[in-house]
Amino acid sequence: MNITANEVKTKGVSIFDKALNQFEEVFINVRGKNKFVVLGIDRYNEFRARELDVAYMKTMEDINKGDYKAQTAKQHLQDLINEL
Repeated sequence: MNITANEVKTKGVSIFDKALNQFEEVFINVRGKNKFVVLGIDRYNEFRARELDVAYMKTMEDINKGDYKAQTAKQHLQDLINEL
C-alpha cells in the first residue's frame, strides 16, 4: 500500500495501524517517489532474522574455504589502523 507523506502529516502514525492490518508493508511516497517502508514489528523481526542467517552462512562459507585470519585483538586493531 502507498500513502503520501502529507497523509502521515495530517493523520499521524495511526494511519499505519489501519494500513498494516490489511497489508504487510506500507510505502511512504514523498514527492511522487516511494522513499520509506513501514513494517509491523513481527515482519521486521523476520527480515532481521533472515539477514543474520545469511551473514552466518556467508561466514561459514569463508571458514570452510579457509578464507579467514586467526589473530589476537591487538593484531586485529593494528591491521585496522594500518588500513586507515
